[in-house]
Amino acid sequence: MGEDQELHDLRRQGHDAGMEGSSKMTAEQLREALAKVGKSEDTLSAKAEAKSDQ
Repeated sequence: MGEDQELHDLRRQGHDAGMEGSSKMTAEQLREALAKVGKSEDTLSAKAEAKSDQ
């Protein structure tokens, strides 16, 4: 899978998970945030933590 396609898929997953503004996140930030959401963390906290870790 190309980098662009992977980023597109990650952004779609972020959008589906309710992460507003996921289009401004990097692929690494999105992977981290989606992993946290997968562990039942709320989307706003997961997004904020992922962005602050970068």
